[in-house]
Amino acid sequence: MKAYKYLLLAICFTIGTASAQKTEKAVQAQSFSPGQIWPDNNGIHINAHGGGLLYAKSTYYWFGEHKIAGGAGNRAMVGVHCYSSKDLYNWKDEGIALKVSADSTNDIAKGCILERPKVVYNKKSKKYVMWFHLELRGQGYKVARAGLATADNVTGPYTFIKSYRPNAGFMPFYPEGTSETEKVNCDHPATKSDGFFCRDLPGGQMARDMNVFVDDDGKAYHIFSAEENFTLDIAELNDEFTEHTGKFARVYVGHQTEAPAIFKHNGIYYMIGSGTTGWAPNPARWFSAKSIMGPWTYHGNPCVGKGSEITFGGQSTYVLPVAGKKDAFIFMADKWTPKDAIDGRYLWLPITFKGDDIEINWLDTWGLDVFKKIG
Repeated sequence: MKAYKYLLLAICFTIGTASAQKTEKAVQAQSFSPGQIWPDNNGIHINAHGGGLLYAKSTYYWFGEHKIAGGAGNRAMVGVHCYSSKDLYNWKDEGIALKVSADSTNDIAKGCILERPKVVYNKKSKKYVMWFHLELRGQGYKVARAGLATADNVTGPYTFIKSYRPNAGFMPFYPEGTSETEKVNCDHPATKSDGFFCRDLPGGQMARDMNVFVDDDGKAYHIFSAEENFTLDIAELNDEFTEHTGKFARVYVGHQTEAPAIFKHNGIYYMIGSGTTGWAPNPARWFSAKSIMGPWTYHGNPCVGKGSEITFGGQSTYVLPVAGKKDAFIFMADKWTPKDAIDGRYLWLPITFKGDDIEINWLDTWGLDVFKKIG
């Protein structure tokens, strides 16, 4: 009889525990907790580092680098991961959108470096277009190429098309009022950065940390670190978003900027980036312009308060406009953990506008209610 009673108690405990686990799993997040573990619908920490978002058909899609444990995770061993969400808090695992290749001769062979994937939709071709920074397997950060993949469906599978260095043979676009001394002269390069530009002119400019931005008129731009990271390039893409047109501007020449994230608010273009300190965080920096091709003005660090001198431990990757909200932009950053890449965390924080200036404050927990609804 006692054995029967203990059996019943064990069964009840098991059922109760299972029920509690289901309830816990079913609980939906209602806020952001920057820097904390962020579980997906399977209870696994989201694996989409250096990523960007696309809003399509009332759904957000998050694309990022899929990391594995340990230092090997700093190379592409799996590919680009995709997640979907209706509310930005809760994310569904949509699987690997772009897989690395088992063919060691392929540009995106397993073990290459594939970073900062960004996806945009092209209305003309009805294709989803992914750009990323690519380094060939076993060559470190030597080749500095832009990689391209496309898909018919937003979640993929994406097909790798090609990789190359942009704008081979093209000289930069200069905004009206640029003096002759400010223009690059490849007969007599005035600076180290100019020298790198001229060195790379025949074969195309280096393209490392990058982003893609689609303007209000439907034109798309590829923004990337060039010239050994000494300069940012803002380069126009063709109508299908699959080639560079040869029109590009150099921004903040000679000052070593990485991790560009660009957005537009009230007709002004904004860009947030970082310095070049490897995996270690440093002060963020922001710029603004009235035209995407410049001139761009440097404004210093947008982060304020404790931890602002290291961007709260993170590095910019994307700025997300929130649908249905007024003046609503989320600064997205990665907190890198190169010794155990899979443990990288995400820092999402609201951007505050003060006139035409911006400010980013740390918040332990926050929700979309910080933004006002449109209308």
